Amino acid sequence: MGTIKCIGILTSGGDAPGMNAAIRAITRSAIYNGLTVKGIYRGYKGLITGEIQEFKTQNVSNIIQLGGTILKTARCEEFKTPEGRKTAYETMQKEGIDALVVIGGDGSLTGARLLAQEYDIPCIGLPGTIDNDLFGTDTTIGYDTALNTILDAVDKIRDTATSHERLFFVEVMGRDAGFLALNGAIAAGAEAAIIPEFNTEVDQLEEFIKNGFRKSKNSSIVLVAESEITGGAIHYAERVKNEYPQYDVRVTILGHLQRGGSPTAHDRIIASRMGVASIQALMEGQRNVMIGIENDQIVYVPFSKAIKNDKPIDRELVNVLNELSI
Repeated sequence: MGTIKCIGILTSGGDAPGMNAAIRAITRSAIYNGLTVKGIYRGYKGLITGEIQEFKTQNVSNIIQLGGTILKTARCEEFKTPEGRKTAYETMQKEGIDALVVIGGDGSLTGARLLAQEYDIPCIGLPGTIDNDLFGTDTTIGYDTALNTILDAVDKIRDTATSHERLFFVEVMGRDAGFLALNGAIAAGAEAAIIPEFNTEVDQLEEFIKNGFRKSKNSSIVLVAESEITGGAIHYAERVKNEYPQYDVRVTILGHLQRGGSPTAHDRIIASRMGVASIQALMEGQRNVMIGIENDQIVYVPFSKAIKNDKPIDRELVNVLNELSI
């Protein structure tokens, strides 16, 4: 820890509510522990172009309640190349940044891992993604807020679905993971969730229809994860129109609505805890780990595990949804 005097913070990939709470916690915890903090704008792109500013306590005042990220975020193809990472490392040297805290998802942590391997820089990751798809943590920053946004939207859709006796397919985010769709369906009292994890096992639409979803209900809502594997909500709506033309079908795609909004108390708390833990990890000499939460306890997850391993869906949740949708 003696060699670390200055840390850099960046947010990368898709934004998630609670990222600002994490930036605030990292900044203030670092200053509390006698470190200098530098905010890096626009993710890895800012690390290459040198868009960097020293952060004091006041730089992170009144941001805990804001969605998005004050540091901005951007995709950066250049950072995926060895040349791009070399430029980023040279920028870090010039700015006197000794360690990096990266808030983001799978791709962001992959970038941190590569930089750490190639230039022996201590890197700590925070799981900032609404998809909740990172292995080694029970929840990710932004997931709870996105889930509540979905819940609010589906509650409103239910009103019109019931009035018109319609079948609604509601598409939610989760390119490779069905956590938002499955838990959103349970929370909203939806009839089914179509998720990528089970798409190869069964015809999920066939199962839904076969279960006789119209026996006791005059409207139905199905949450669909936006995935190439599932084909998305429009794919299923087209199938129903062709295979079961007796049903009046509608589609709602929630899209980027799910990324925005003020973070919930839960997201603010886990972002704050993880932010403080990232500085503690650096002070303990930890490197190349993601901060996770398991059974409400802070854990350190090696980047290799967090990135490589798929986070499994709890099949018990599928049983809960099936039993309650009769």
